[in-house]
Amino acid sequence: MINKIETALKKYWGYESFLPLQKEAIQCVASEQDSIVVLPTGGGKSICFQAPAVTMAGLAVVVSPLISLMKDQVDALIECGVPAARLDSTQSAKDQSSVREKIGNDELKLLYLSPERIVMDGFLNILRDAHISLIAIDEAHCVSMWGHDFRPEYRQLGELKEAFPGIAIHAYTATATEMVRTDIERQLRLKNPKVLVGSFDRPNLVYRVERRKNKLKQVCRVLDRHKNESGIIYCIRRRDVDELCAALRSSGYKAAPYHAGLSDIARKKNQDLFIKERVDIIVATVAFGMGIDKSNVRYVLHTGMPKSIEHYQQESGRAGRDGLEAECTLLFSGGDYGTWQSIMRDSDPEVKEIALNKLREMYHYSTGVTCRHDAILSYFGQTLGKANCAACDVCLGVLETVKDALIIAQKILSCVIRLDQRFGGDYTAKVLTGSGEKRILDNGHNALSTFGLLSDVSLNDVRGWIEQLVGQGYLEKESEYNILGVTERGWQTLRGNETPRLLEQSKKKAEKSKAEKDSWENVDKDLFEQLRELRRNISREKEVPAFIVFGDAALRDMARRMPRTLDDFLMVKGVGELKCSQYGEAFIAAIEKYCEASPAPAPDNHAQRHRFKERLRSN
Repeated sequence: MINKIETALKKYWGYESFLPLQKEAIQCVASEQDSIVVLPTGGGKSICFQAPAVTMAGLAVVVSPLISLMKDQVDALIECGVPAARLDSTQSAKDQSSVREKIGNDELKLLYLSPERIVMDGFLNILRDAHISLIAIDEAHCVSMWGHDFRPEYRQLGELKEAFPGIAIHAYTATATEMVRTDIERQLRLKNPKVLVGSFDRPNLVYRVERRKNKLKQVCRVLDRHKNESGIIYCIRRRDVDELCAALRSSGYKAAPYHAGLSDIARKKNQDLFIKERVDIIVATVAFGMGIDKSNVRYVLHTGMPKSIEHYQQESGRAGRDGLEAECTLLFSGGDYGTWQSIMRDSDPEVKEIALNKLREMYHYSTGVTCRHDAILSYFGQTLGKANCAACDVCLGVLETVKDALIIAQKILSCVIRLDQRFGGDYTAKVLTGSGEKRILDNGHNALSTFGLLSDVSLNDVRGWIEQLVGQGYLEKESEYNILGVTERGWQTLRGNETPRLLEQSKKKAEKSKAEKDSWENVDKDLFEQLRELRRNISREKEVPAFIVFGDAALRDMARRMPRTLDDFLMVKGVGELKCSQYGEAFIAAIEKYCEASPAPAPDNHAQRHRFKERLRSN
C-alpha cells in the first residue's frame, strides 16, 4: 500500500517524497491502527490521511472545526483531481442533497464535516450505510481542556468509537503538550494509539521580539520588508484592530479588519479579500486564523503578547506553511500581561489557573534572551540540538549582549530598592534616566543616589532591560499595578554573585536566514513575479484562492528550473498530473516569453547563465 500511496502523492500533489513522520503516520492509517499525530503547521498533517484515503476502498471522514478550513481543503483536493466534498450549514439544500447522493453512490474519497454534524443521530445512520475507510480528527487539541482552543462540542467525538467500532480513528494537531496528548487519547477513547510527535521547530520561520515603543512605526517597518506579500497582524482587542487597520489604510496599505464584533457578512467578505489576494494584510484578533489554509503568508506580526506559547506557536505558524522563509515578529509591553489578566478575571477558577500559568510562560518567552526557536522547543519538552538556529533575532545578530550587564543590572536593582519597591517599570526607568517629570520631582526622587544613573541610555532601552530582568527572575511584579520587587536572585546579583544576560539592538545589519538563502537559490526573481501575476489572473478567473492554483514553492521552482515541456513541468515540486494538464501550457508559454524578452543574467550567476543559454538554444 505504501507504494500505491507514493504513486498517489506524485500523481495528485506532485511530491516525490514524504516529509518527516508522514510515512509513519500513513502506515498507521494503512494498518488501521488508531493514532495521534503531532506535526507543526506546514509539516504536512493533511497528507497523512488524504494520500491513503485516495488509495483505500471507501470514504474517509474528516472532522474539522471551521467551515472556511473545510472549504479551502476541499477546493484544494478537487483542484488536484481528488473527489472530495463537505457538508455544512452554509450550503443550500440542493448542494447538501447532492453531497448525500454522492455518499450513497460511493463517488467520494473524502468527506469533511463539523463535529456537531457527525454525531447527529440521523447523519450517523447515513455514515453507517457508507463504506467508511478511516476517521480523521483535525485540530484534535480542541478536544482537551488543557489545549489552547478547547471546544466543548469536540468532546462528543468520543461517541465515534462506539458508532464505528471497526474503524480506526486518527487525531491530528500542530500543538499538543504531553498532557494534551494524553487527554486526546482519553476523550476520543482511542485503543492503544500510535503516538507520533514531530519536532515543533519551524526552521523556515524567523522569530523576532521587540519591545513595543511606537507601534505604527514598528508595524510599517515589517510591512515594508514584505511589499506585495500576504501577512497577518494580530491585536489583542477589537478596538486595536479597528484603529490600526484605519491607520494603515490611510498610509496606503491594502488592509482589512477581522474580529468578532463585525457582522458575519463583513468577516466573510474580508477573509475572502485576503484569501483571494485582493488585500495583502488582514488585521485581526485571534478570532481569525484556525480556518485559514493559505500557504503563502510571508509574515505574522503580533502587536501584543499572546496569552500562551501554544497560541503563539499556532498563530505565528500560519506563516510559511509552504516551507519557504517567513517572518514572525512579536511586539510586546509589560502592560500586555495585565491586559490578559483583566480579560481572564471572570474565568472559571480551574481554567483561570491553567491560563495564568500559560501566560507566565509566554511572558518569559517575550522577555527572554536566548534563542527563540530553542525557547519554544523547550516549552514543548524538546531541544534544538545546536547552538545557533540561524533564524531568530538573537542568533542572527539583530540583538547583542550588553557589555557591563552586571553593573547595569545592579543599578536597576538598586533603584528599585531606593524606591522602596513601590513603583512599576515605567517610573523606575524614568528615575534611572534622569527624567524631570513633575511626579518624580514632587516625590523627591530626583535626590536619590540612583537618579540619572543611566542617563546616557534611552528610556526604551532601560525599560527593556527591566522586563528582561523580570523575565529572568531577578525582579518580580506584584499586584495589579505591576509593582517591582527584588527577588533572591536579584539580591545575589547585587552582591555580585550572579550576572544576568541583557540584550540590546545591534547596529549591524542582520544576516539573512538559512531558509531564505536556500529558498531563493538560483531562482530568477523577476520571472517569479511574472508567474505570480499569471497565477493571480488564473485564480480570479476560476474564483479560487491563488495558492490553490500553485503555491509559492512551486512558482519558485518553476523560476529555477524554467521548464520547456510538459514532462519538464511535471518535475516541478507541487505539480501533479491534473494541474500539469490544466496549467502547464500557460506557465510554459509565460516562461518562454520571459526568456525571449530578458537580457542575459549577470556574469556572476553561473547557474542562471547556463540555463539562459540552454533556453536560447531550445528556441
